Amino acid sequence: MAILPILQFPDPRLKEKSAPVTGVTAEVSAFIDDLLETMRAFPGCVGIAAPQVGNQSRIVAVDVSVHRRGSQEENHGLLVLVNPEILAMGGKQLVREGCMSVPDYTANVQRAQWVLVDALSREGKQVILEAIGFEAVAIQHEVDHLDGYLFLDRVSSIKTDLFRRKRYR
Repeated sequence: MAILPILQFPDPRLKEKSAPVTGVTAEVSAFIDDLLETMRAFPGCVGIAAPQVGNQSRIVAVDVSVHRRGSQEENHGLLVLVNPEILAMGGKQLVREGCMSVPDYTANVQRAQWVLVDALSREGKQVILEAIGFEAVAIQHEVDHLDGYLFLDRVSSIKTDLFRRKRYR
């Protein structure tokens, strides 16, 4: 396993649409292991998408249980979603988002309160799941990466909703 380098804005590869995975092979499984190790190497990270490490495959990992916000809500724990598709969503919430690919900023972003997702598990089995709250936000954020969107693309007003990230010592 390896910790992979994170692409950072304005790298043009972050704006590309990812290709579907045709099967969960040994090679795909090894990449997922690297993706998970990379996510865990960043404290506070609750999700990562393959395009963030330069792999244009439709694979994301989400685990909000490791974050104070996620640990207070019902969630699925570690999710690895291959070829995820959001089938339905509802409600609205304004949330502050950050991203490893945009390390210097956070922003207020409008997201759905719940999502219904169809995907393959890392074992290649179909899963349909409903996520709410912080987990739903994380899934939407990561699926956006697969379609070439960053949270910056979802900001209503750069002037009022974009913030320099605080640095803690």
